Amino acid sequence: MPTRLYRSLRNATGLLLVLTLSACALFQGRDPVTINVIGIDPLPGQDLEVRMAVKLRVQNPNETPIDYNGLALNLEVNGQPLASGVSNQQGRIERFSEDVLVVPVSITAFSVLRQALGLSRMDSLDGMPYEVYGKLAGGAFGSVRFRDRGTFELPR
Repeated sequence: MPTRLYRSLRNATGLLLVLTLSACALFQGRDPVTINVIGIDPLPGQDLEVRMAVKLRVQNPNETPIDYNGLALNLEVNGQPLASGVSNQQGRIERFSEDVLVVPVSITAFSVLRQALGLSRMDSLDGMPYEVYGKLAGGAFGSVRFRDRGTFELPR
C-alpha cells in the first residue's frame, strides 16, 4: 500500500512539474513600454494642495496589446518626490501602437516647499532632472511597470 501511494505522489509531482514548465512558456518577456511626459495642465485644488493633470504618451512596442484597468504614477523632480496620482481608467494599447493617458496628481504643500528650497540653490530651471515611474495595472500577471527620466528644457 505505501508503494502505491508513493508512486501516485511521484506521478502527480511529475505532472505538476511538466504543467509548470509549460505555463512558463506562455509568459513571454515583453519589451518595455515607452512613456513620455508630454504635458502638465493645472486642475482645481483644495486648501494647500496643488493638483495637476499629467499627460503621458504610452508606446507599446510589443506584438500583443496591453489591457489596463488602472494607472499609478509618481513624479520626482531634482531627485525629490513631488507628485503622485492614481486613475481607475481602463483601456487597451494595441500592438505597435500608442495612446495618450491623463493622470491627475496631487502635490502637497510640503513637497512644494521642499522643491522651492532646492530651487533656491540652482541658477536656472533649465536642465532640471525629473523622473516619472508607475504602472499600468492589468491583473495578477498583466501589470506593466514603467520609468522615464529626463530634464526639463525651457523654451528659448
